[in-house]
Amino acid sequence: MVKPLRKIRKNIRLHREGTHTLVAGAVALAVWCLLIGLLFGFSSPWFIGLVIVCAVVYAIVVNFFRCPIRLFEGETEGVVVAPCDGKVVVVEEVDENEYFHERRIMVSIFMSLFNVHANWVPTDGRIVSVDHQNGRYQAAWLPKASTDNERSGVVIESESGARLLVRQVAGAVARRIVTYVSPGDECFIDEHLGFIKFGSRVDLYLPLDAEVCVAVGQRATGNETIVARLAK
Repeated sequence: MVKPLRKIRKNIRLHREGTHTLVAGAVALAVWCLLIGLLFGFSSPWFIGLVIVCAVVYAIVVNFFRCPIRLFEGETEGVVVAPCDGKVVVVEEVDENEYFHERRIMVSIFMSLFNVHANWVPTDGRIVSVDHQNGRYQAAWLPKASTDNERSGVVIESESGARLLVRQVAGAVARRIVTYVSPGDECFIDEHLGFIKFGSRVDLYLPLDAEVCVAVGQRATGNETIVARLAK
């Protein structure tokens, strides 16, 4: 497996998943403001208030579709990095019954509306399977969201042969999960795994012998925070 060369650089751009949303939103808000301006006058408090509200809402949506370019600085062998930005809400042993059918260490990261929602590949390896399942749209922080909500599961086999499951989970607002990888693909830290539109979470199911490096309540940064180290 040949790893791509890394050049350390960091900047921020907008994710391609937001193009249609941002364009359509800008047009809709502009038309709405124009109509209110024509109806009440462009100097009226109604128009000025609406412009302020629309600007704030649009700024929040633009912030949501941020896509920072991050390159992990350090050795990647056996390392599992955070697949997304957010807050660690679960670190515990659970029964994973959809793919492994065995005990696993579950690490869940909840993404609020204000987090970057791009998802990164958590470890170097090979994509074994990709499975999308329809489901409900409960609040993503609820325990049952991992098994009841719409979700996409990606199984990765690391270079050492260990397998882990990355599960993208939709939330109460999220209505679209995008997964970019396919079975058989080689994958590396620094690459994008997918994107989830609006509030949601990402779960990692790790082998029991993995060394977990995060705790509940900790803030994680996608492609930077080391979540775990796999046994060699």
